[in-house]
Amino acid sequence: MDVRPNHTLYVNNLNDKVKKVDLRRALYFLFGQHGRLLDMIVMKTMKMRGQAFIIYQDLHSATTALRALQGFSLFQKAMRISYARRDSNQIVQLKGVSAEVQKRREEEREKRKRRKLAQRQASAAAAAQAANQSVNGPAGTGGDLINLLEQPNHILFVSNLPEETTDAMLTMLFSQFSGFKEARRAAGGVGFIEYDTDAQAAAAKSAYEGFKLTPTHAMEISFAKR
Repeated sequence: MDVRPNHTLYVNNLNDKVKKVDLRRALYFLFGQHGRLLDMIVMKTMKMRGQAFIIYQDLHSATTALRALQGFSLFQKAMRISYARRDSNQIVQLKGVSAEVQKRREEEREKRKRRKLAQRQASAAAAAQAANQSVNGPAGTGGDLINLLEQPNHILFVSNLPEETTDAMLTMLFSQFSGFKEARRAAGGVGFIEYDTDAQAAAAKSAYEGFKLTPTHAMEISFAKR
């Protein structure tokens, strides 16, 4: 019998040699990007190890995560993801919320999204104006500085990392690109990612610029200064 789409995802083929705390942290790191998580159950008993249940607040988030992360290599093993056969108790309780209350929540959420979008657009416009002024400024100042900062390098500088980010998490993400050599987490929410060539680093930079590690932490990536 086909499993109906629901808010809970069943994940298996996880690397059961990884410590539970590290596995849970990595799963939250990945699945938390696609919506609000209500709970996460990582199984480590002999019979159930290598499996987990990811519980989202809404069906849309669960579906988005399933499509985005299906087959993703986590700790050298490709995740297999499907909808859980049964909803969790938390989801059942959540469904008991009245339609009116749920509607008000959705309206408030949309208002917040519109406000944030307007703020981002205003910030982008201001940044574009400032960049334009720098480029058209006196010779040897703004334009040269921008070109210097954008010089390709085989090492990437990553900032705005959440506190719980580890070398393993960064490796998990950036090793998806060929030429990956090393990921190093440094103090202050920053890190360095090294590839064999400038071109390989540029490909990773393009793919992960703005990538959200958590709902409030979007990675900022630039080429490290030579």
